[in-house]
Amino acid sequence: MVTTLTQAEQRTVLRNISWQTFETLLKETGEDRASRFAYDCGTLEIMTPLYEHENPKIQFDRLIFALVEELEIEIKSAGSTTLMRKLTNRGIEPDNCYYIQNEPAVRGRQELDLETDPPPDLAIEIDITSSSVNKFGIYSALGIPELWRYEGRVLKFYQLAEEQYVECEFSLAFSLVSVAEMSRFIEQSKISGEIALLKSFRAWVRDKI
Repeated sequence: MVTTLTQAEQRTVLRNISWQTFETLLKETGEDRASRFAYDCGTLEIMTPLYEHENPKIQFDRLIFALVEELEIEIKSAGSTTLMRKLTNRGIEPDNCYYIQNEPAVRGRQELDLETDPPPDLAIEIDITSSSVNKFGIYSALGIPELWRYEGRVLKFYQLAEEQYVECEFSLAFSLVSVAEMSRFIEQSKISGEIALLKSFRAWVRDKI
């Protein structure tokens, strides 16, 4: 077992963990725990987020909600839902994830099963410190079409192409949103009031459409 602690995240890594043990841990710890799991073929990382991690997560969620409201499109927010497929021997709990193009397919659903349901269209992953598991490999195996990864200062957009993530300039789910513009608003959130930030973002979206 390896444990690391920073101002942003505490990570504990357990190795040689079976899929059955992973499922048991998920059931026993429940959905209300503060920590999040990432499982990659026997390696389990348990991450407990702290303030430097959680605040950007909240800002991303608010900006995306404001975006879809201005665009008048429906989404299904799945938050940090456990995304897992036994067939791939992988599972993960993103910081945020959303059904956008596939929203009609899960509307009204109370539970998700990626063995039969489509994966979320967009996942957001905040890693202020280096993870001990291959999260790109996990998301790829689960078939997540788009991933936004934020490292505290740098935001990158990725699209899944032939089972590999390719860095891109514009969002796949929201074609008018560039990584440069989203980065600008996330950086602005560090010094701006949150209401002022949302007003500024909404004005930008309205100007774009």
